[in-house]
Amino acid sequence: MDIMTGAGLVAGTIVIATMMLLGGDLHMFISEHAIIIIFGGSISATMIRFPLSALLHGLPLGAKFAFTMSRLSAHDLVDELARIAEIARKQGPVGLEKVETDEPFLAKGIRYVADGYDLDFIRDNLERDRDNFLMHLDEGSKIYRAIGDCAPAFGMVGTLIGMVQMFANMTDPSKLGPFMATALLATLYGALVANLFCLPIADKLHGKLLDEETNRTLIIDGILMIRDSKSPTLVREMLLAYLPEKHRHAEGEPLPA
Repeated sequence: MDIMTGAGLVAGTIVIATMMLLGGDLHMFISEHAIIIIFGGSISATMIRFPLSALLHGLPLGAKFAFTMSRLSAHDLVDELARIAEIARKQGPVGLEKVETDEPFLAKGIRYVADGYDLDFIRDNLERDRDNFLMHLDEGSKIYRAIGDCAPAFGMVGTLIGMVQMFANMTDPSKLGPFMATALLATLYGALVANLFCLPIADKLHGKLLDEETNRTLIIDGILMIRDSKSPTLVREMLLAYLPEKHRHAEGEPLPA
């Protein structure tokens, strides 16, 4: 569970709700017309931008990864692959059949090695799997960013509609207040949807896409070296190149001068 995503959304909601309550009743900030223009308009524009397949894959995958963390960090993966390489050196590929891991992508690579597939088959399948996953995650990021871009614009559209309705009813003062409220609430809803939810999630997904690309590429290289019967020490040293310098050494081990 990615605690920061949930904590940020809860904190932002509390701040906005508190400011609303300090100025009166929450009911005055509810407008069906503003909700329709913001959500209906943003969703419609997003449907025009993206094909149905991208929406079906991107939205749920993006929502899932915005609130979850990778099971293993890059450093943990290096340690895990070095351990697997040690098992493969001592027991051979057959010994990998009993190896268990919490990382599904790594588990797939281990199974390929244990089943005796050749290097080209393992590389092609794992790279294809990685590229497809990253493509769908990138689609999710782009979809949430598209909604975040559309929401403030449709908030302005809602504001303009409210202003037109207000000026068209200048002869009836009792309607001026409701139309003005609708106009302002549309802008408010658009700003909240974009800046509290969609754009932050899009940025988080982009960051996680970069992390997943590094982790899965690291796994592919490690699996290929294990299949090629490289020593555990060589596997570790080669994979440590994926980590920042300060993360390449064990805790308590002094960094090189």
